[in-house]
Amino acid sequence: MSALPGSAEGTAVTGLDSSPVEPAALDLPPLTEQTRLEAREIIARYPVARSALLPMLHLVQSVQGYVSPEGVTFCAEELGLTKAEVGAVATFYTMYKRRPTGRHLVSVCTNTLCSVLGGQRIMDALSDDLGVHHDETTADGSITLEHAECLAACDYAPVVTVDYEFYDQQDVESARELVAALRRGEKPLPTRGAPLTDFKGISRQLAGFSQHPDAGAARAAVDHPGEYGPTLVGLRLAEERGESAPAMPRSASSSSSARAAEAAGVESAKRGEPEPSGRDTGRRGTGTDTPAGQEPGTGGQGPATPPPSAPAPGKA
Repeated sequence: MSALPGSAEGTAVTGLDSSPVEPAALDLPPLTEQTRLEAREIIARYPVARSALLPMLHLVQSVQGYVSPEGVTFCAEELGLTKAEVGAVATFYTMYKRRPTGRHLVSVCTNTLCSVLGGQRIMDALSDDLGVHHDETTADGSITLEHAECLAACDYAPVVTVDYEFYDQQDVESARELVAALRRGEKPLPTRGAPLTDFKGISRQLAGFSQHPDAGAARAAVDHPGEYGPTLVGLRLAEERGESAPAMPRSASSSSSARAAEAAGVESAKRGEPEPSGRDTGRRGTGTDTPAGQEPGTGGQGPATPPPSAPAPGKA
């Protein structure tokens, strides 16, 4: 992995480039001893320490707003990895940000269905209003705008998310109103899901910690009502009409085989036995494995050992 000198990727993510970062990034909240204790709490969840890297990167973002060079070094030290290994992961996933992120992350789906229904128009309008393009942050630090390839909510298209919370069936004007409210410091309720917090808060949630001040607030967020109309239309119509999906046909032999395999797996798990390294296809000796000594020649001219010559004519 490499980065051009002075690039945001090289400086803000991998920590391998020494060129200066944006002024807004120079006054970052420190990764404190409390952060280190929480990182070790994350590591303790996993049988292999390096498996904790993904939530640890979210933890860094919950403190500093993006994966900073300090955050890369922090994760590398705690996990016994190189900074290059940490940077390789941080640059692979789009939820890890490469430069300082605004108070709120606004994502506009511009994939097929959302785009056809107006997603690209929403993205263009917000870009004009905010004076930023994809993956850029407003001068006041309030909003980072990005387009998203898919937000997995085609039945609510066009979709906008703020800090990964859904605002469904948007149009240009409703999206503009939403962003204007965010910039005023308001937190409009999402269409469904938990009440809005901010980008650092949801990053803490993704790290496996509560972003809420107490247990009551956490329960209220989980139980917050939402509108699930479009997704449930088919279910409601089916109930009204008494319709149901036909049973999937299964032969008796395949069904009994599946039950036997499941029972064997359960018994194996109870005994603590490891999973088998492979599976027996029941066709030993009939596969495509080439017997030893019969490998093809290097020139593509058949076996390395030529077959015996045919007897000369007239000889037994």
